[in-house]
Amino acid sequence: MARDERGVTPQSEDFSAWYNELVVKAQLVDRGPAKGTMVIRPYGYRLWEMLQAELDRRIKDTGHENAYFPLLIPESYLRREAEHVEGFSPELAVVTHAGGKELDEPLVVRPTSETIIGEMMAKWVSSHRDLPLLLNQWANVVRWELRPRMFLRTTEFLWQEGHTAHADEADAMRETLLALDLYTQVARDIAAIPVVPGEKTPGERFAGAVRTFTIEGMMRDGKALQAGTSHYMGTNFAKAFEIQYTSEAGRLELCHTTSWGMSTRMIGGVIMTHGDDKGLVLPPRLAPHQVVIVPIGRGEQGENTLAAARDLAGRLKAAGVRAHVDDRAQLSPGFRFNDWELRGVPVRLELGPRDLESGTVVMVKRLGDEGKQPVSLTSVCDLMPGVLDDFQAFLLQRATDFRDSHTSRADSWDAFAEQVTSGWASALHCGNPACENEIKAKTAATPRCIPLDGEPETGSCVHCDADSAYGRRVLFGRAY
Repeated sequence: MARDERGVTPQSEDFSAWYNELVVKAQLVDRGPAKGTMVIRPYGYRLWEMLQAELDRRIKDTGHENAYFPLLIPESYLRREAEHVEGFSPELAVVTHAGGKELDEPLVVRPTSETIIGEMMAKWVSSHRDLPLLLNQWANVVRWELRPRMFLRTTEFLWQEGHTAHADEADAMRETLLALDLYTQVARDIAAIPVVPGEKTPGERFAGAVRTFTIEGMMRDGKALQAGTSHYMGTNFAKAFEIQYTSEAGRLELCHTTSWGMSTRMIGGVIMTHGDDKGLVLPPRLAPHQVVIVPIGRGEQGENTLAAARDLAGRLKAAGVRAHVDDRAQLSPGFRFNDWELRGVPVRLELGPRDLESGTVVMVKRLGDEGKQPVSLTSVCDLMPGVLDDFQAFLLQRATDFRDSHTSRADSWDAFAEQVTSGWASALHCGNPACENEIKAKTAATPRCIPLDGEPETGSCVHCDADSAYGRRVLFGRAY
């Protein structure tokens, strides 16, 4: 199989191999010693920190407070909500021995925290004055994956999980859609991923939820990635954990709860939405280094360009730009140029002795047709914020155009089966889980979501010809 000089398989030959090789070569992750685990390296973890900071700020701005709950959950807690434990059973990691002896009750390593948080909510809520209770947790969770893939599906991963309790369905549904909107904002505005927000079909709902909402992004191989989910749990967990409050009328009522989460899977989404055969392509608002300056030259000339590069980096940082100087003089300029292309830096600035003499620096964008552009050293700091904003907008538009060109209406089974081989099909569907399963068995495609902004439409199911169920089209596609 062909590889370029960086040793990364071209996307067109094997997208999966491209991804698996790139996350390691770009120094985002390494494989952990236990099956399915990952070590997130500093460059990869900085991506997560940037995403985390943006999402955390939005969560707090909407009145939620961060808390932390235990990693180990008594097994009996999960069994109190039957559908929930059934949905997670195959993925559970269970501790049966500790302190040199067998435990009286096994402890589950949290796959998600609805049960332990539900137990605490029952203690903290007693009156309508305690509502809404708006909690968020940043944590790690464990789900035993049979076919792990770095960032996308790993045995242990990092995430944020919001958990809230409300007086009634209307307030809980407002919360559910608020969380979905937060995820949509972060995906589009920060990660430059043009996600489609929508509702999951009953067969795709979260275990124990009444309604599940999702944001779906299209990767550059045409597959879908579920990038964040928000769930209205109804009173299912309130019944199981007795999360109750006394209403203004003095009656004891069950709370309506929600849960919602976004994880390190989003990093995988960024890689697969924007990356190319040269490596990562990072949106400026998420990139650890928005600009890398590569000084060129040896001896005294090298010292002069290095000093000028450091001065320029300081001025860029003062202008609000995350700038980094690559001072690895033992490596050739060409190697360093290729290295930062591989690692997806939005803008590279090359500074050699002749550039210094002419008072310029050479600007190279990670994508675009401009090639190498000389820019005045005195004006580059003023120009750079606009350059980065334009690059961010370019990536979002590029991804939007790709998604739209790989999505089409499918009104016949043959058109549907053909479309889902390379993208998404927008089709009418009966809503029958058995029909969903047959579609998946025949095409490997699943219903990704019922888009919230879909136009009203009825007709016959694209597969079985029964009446359509949702009053609008459903997006189908193969997915990660």
